[in-house]
Amino acid sequence: MTFQEFYNQEITEKLKKELNLKNIMAVPKLIKISINVGAGEAVTNKNVIEKIQEQMSTIAGQKSIITKARTSVSAFKIRKGLAIGVKVTLRGKRMYQFLEKMIKIVIPRLKDFRGVSESNIDQNGNLNIGFPEQIIFPEIDFDKIDKIRGLQVTVVTNAKNKEKGKKLFEMLGIPFKK
Repeated sequence: MTFQEFYNQEITEKLKKELNLKNIMAVPKLIKISINVGAGEAVTNKNVIEKIQEQMSTIAGQKSIITKARTSVSAFKIRKGLAIGVKVTLRGKRMYQFLEKMIKIVIPRLKDFRGVSESNIDQNGNLNIGFPEQIIFPEIDFDKIDKIRGLQVTVVTNAKNKEKGKKLFEMLGIPFKK
């Protein structure tokens, strides 16, 4: 059974009962997962973006896009239009595959991990997790990376509030702090 089938068959029914919802369409569900890496060193080293883009594509399973600076910031030597990061947006089957990998493989590999904080869920029920290094993902070959970089993962849901979002993430298996 895939993670998507597990969500559709088991979690939706449990959530409907626990949240006292009358309609199955009112059950909170995942919309997308955004993965983002900021590359401040791209200002001085131009080939950093290609390396990050290659690693992100390996992690996500689809091609990543380069984000550019919207405004110039002289204190950071950033000009408008300069490549400063890489992002990937996952939807559908790839989203569920990435979430399953994140819950079952990546989060347990984190060093000194005591659970995801409840404050990582915003008021709209979306989860934001920052990973300190990209080498915790099993696809990344440690010998091929040039520098350890962190990445930000945002799981976007249609939950209306923090409580519904937390209940959804608990049922999906994300370990929260006790």
